[in-house]
Amino acid sequence: MPNARPLLVPYRLARALVAVDFRRIYENARGSLRFARTMREYGKRATGAFALRVRDLYPILGDFEGSAGTASGDYFHQDLWAARKIFQRQPGRHVDIGSRIDGFVAHLLVFMPVDVVDVRPLRGNVAGLNFVQSDGATLASFPDNSVESLSSLHAVEHFGLGRYGDPVDPDACFRAMNNLARILRPDGHLYFSVPIGKERVEFNAQRVFSPQTILAHFGALKLLSFCAVDAKGDFVPKCQPSEYANADRACGLFEFTK
Repeated sequence: MPNARPLLVPYRLARALVAVDFRRIYENARGSLRFARTMREYGKRATGAFALRVRDLYPILGDFEGSAGTASGDYFHQDLWAARKIFQRQPGRHVDIGSRIDGFVAHLLVFMPVDVVDVRPLRGNVAGLNFVQSDGATLASFPDNSVESLSSLHAVEHFGLGRYGDPVDPDACFRAMNNLARILRPDGHLYFSVPIGKERVEFNAQRVFSPQTILAHFGALKLLSFCAVDAKGDFVPKCQPSEYANADRACGLFEFTK
C-alpha cells in the first residue's frame, strides 16, 4: 500500500491556512439533520418551563456519536502512569516541565503541591500549584542535582519549533534533556514521555524521536522502566524501547534515575 503520509500534508496545510476542516463540515451536516429531527420530536411533546423556545436553542451536533469519555490515548495513559508512580513514592517535592496542567498536573495536585515550569503564561490561582514562567530548555533557576522528583510529559518534542512562542532552536529539545538530567538529584526519579518511532520533525507540531536517541541523551541516567502507548492508543506495560524503533508513531514512557 502506498505511503499515505504525504497525502496528509495538503489536508493539514489547508486546515492551518484557511481554517477549514472538511471532515468537521461533513460531520456537522449529518449532525444538523439529526438535530432537526430530535428538535421536532421534543417540541411536539414538551410543555411548560421546558418547552422549546427559538431564542434558547443551543445546537450540539456531534455528541450523539460520541463515547462515554476517553480512556485511551497518549495523554490518558501517560498521566495515569506517572501520577501513580509519584503517588506510590510520595516525594517531598515534585517539579514538572511543560506537561499538561489540566491533566497530569491536576492529578498530582490531589495529593501534593507541584512546581510547574512553562514558557507560556498561566492564568488562574490554584492551591498547591507554584507556576514559574521560564524556558524549560535551560532550567537556569535549578541548581545541579537538586530535584528528587521530576517530570516532562509530551512536552520536549515541541521545544524550539516556535509553536508556543518560544525561540526557534533545532537543538532546544536536546538541551532540555541534558538539563533534566543535570538537575535530577542522585536517587531521584525522572518521568519522561515523547513521541517515538521513525525519527523526524513534523514541523511545527512536534518531533518524533528514535527510542535510542532518548536513551543516548539520558546516558548519564539509569533506565528503571519503560512502557508505551501504541498507535491505537492502548497502554503496553511490558515492552522494550527497541520494539518501537520502526514504528510510525507511538508514545514512549521512560522512568529514569541517577
